[in-house]
Amino acid sequence: MKYTRNIIAIGASTGGTEAILSVVRDLPADTPGVVVTQHLPAGFTAMYAERLNHICKMSVREARHGDLVQPGLILIAPGGMQMRVIRMGNGYSVSVTEEEKVNGHAPSVDVLFDSVASAAGDRAIGIILTGMGADGAKGLLHMHQKGAFTIGQDKDSCVVYGMPMEAFKLGAVDYQTPLIHIPSMIRKELGISPLR
Repeated sequence: MKYTRNIIAIGASTGGTEAILSVVRDLPADTPGVVVTQHLPAGFTAMYAERLNHICKMSVREARHGDLVQPGLILIAPGGMQMRVIRMGNGYSVSVTEEEKVNGHAPSVDVLFDSVASAAGDRAIGIILTGMGADGAKGLLHMHQKGAFTIGQDKDSCVVYGMPMEAFKLGAVDYQTPLIHIPSMIRKELGISPLR
């Protein structure tokens, strides 16, 4: 299937490991490629990716430098590294590099979202989930300004309503919604039939 949006970027921190799981768990196996930055230390991201891979319909793994973003694949930014999306012809790959922390984080959600805004523009979906602080808020605004479809998790369903709140305050969020509704919003935006 040809989708008008061909990449999904997700960012989260505190409480995010379970929130991300509930967003991606039932996405169909041919969903456009997903790139994820979750604040986790080095070593933990590989285990987290492995856990998701056992549960999700899509394949999940920790990203390696040069990996292609492709349908049916979720790439998790490695702990301690910065991950960016790079445009390659009609598609995308990821750059994974050892760099300084941004907003106190490596990986940083802002780094990922800014790169998706530049590489994919209005072909992207951006989702900011539960987390402390403001990492990702400015990056999601950048995505929003480039025409991406943006979603923020609402206060009541967040473990910590920090990152989504900051994004909402900046006007970066098209829709602020409970976590439970995010998967169906993705399906609707992609034109995938709802879960029965």
